[in-house]
Amino acid sequence: MMTTLQDEIAAAAARWVVEEGLEYGPAKSRAARELGAGRRSAWPDNTLVEQAVREYIAVFCPDTQAQELAALRALACHWMERLAPFRPHLAGAVWHGTATRLSDIYLQLFCDDPKSAELALIDQGVRFQPSAVTGFQGEVVDALSVSCLCPGLGESVGIHLMVHDHGDLRGALQPDRQGRRPRGDLKALLALLASDTNKDHESR
Repeated sequence: MMTTLQDEIAAAAARWVVEEGLEYGPAKSRAARELGAGRRSAWPDNTLVEQAVREYIAVFCPDTQAQELAALRALACHWMERLAPFRPHLAGAVWHGTATRLSDIYLQLFCDDPKSAELALIDQGVRFQPSAVTGFQGEVVDALSVSCLCPGLGESVGIHLMVHDHGDLRGALQPDRQGRRPRGDLKALLALLASDTNKDHESR
């Protein structure tokens, strides 16, 4: 019974993730309310939700999602080149391949001086909104949020720069529970873009 309820919550959450761009946490909360599952112990973990998101995309929007993902990855590439001195790594849905036009871009920076990225944005005339968020190691880190036009989509998307210490980089490269790289640098992203292009050509 528990597994069935978790699957139902995951499927409902996946719809909100894809159709409205919700993050996994809010999507699970909304899905659980809809299904009358108030206990958090009944909620699926993010791995199950991600699987449901992939299944939803494969059924309802495989072609449009692939184009939107490519546009977001191209924009991420541009910003990673722009922020190269801060060792940017792409994470989240754009890295894992489940992003749609409603998804934001999450870049993790690894800086010798935590304020250096903020000063660089000021020098470049980039307007940003600072905040504090929980980092991938559970600690509080600075986040710099930017709204930027995505040429491939023809609309603005959010780009969030999480500022970590340089020493956190080694831990950032450890595989996740599925044995995947949880984030990738510019070289890894370019490889993904090349792979996506080759798959597109082969499908024609």
